[in-house]
Amino acid sequence: MLTTKRKPATVGEILVEEFMQPMGLTQGALAEAMGVQRKHVNELCNNRRTVTAATALILARVFGNSPDFWLNVQRRSDLWEAMNSPQERERIERATPLGTAA
Repeated sequence: MLTTKRKPATVGEILVEEFMQPMGLTQGALAEAMGVQRKHVNELCNNRRTVTAATALILARVFGNSPDFWLNVQRRSDLWEAMNSPQERERIERATPLGTAA
């Protein structure tokens, strides 16, 4: 299980702070480069949209890195959220590990 207490950087934070700002990219310019609507980029930047496999492939092509980079950022964020949500944690803890069930 993920044990870190510190929330990992989100896709939106990484996208804006590590890519868009240093490159001087606006949301509109990134949307054009990605071939998507500006709303799509805005939702990514504001963490209202998750990175899918297709979006990861597009971001990797635009920024010259790997789709795994983007999917891993999303995965770390998703795991942290699940482990730090009381409702999700309760669901997880109800599960019975196979091999230990009576």
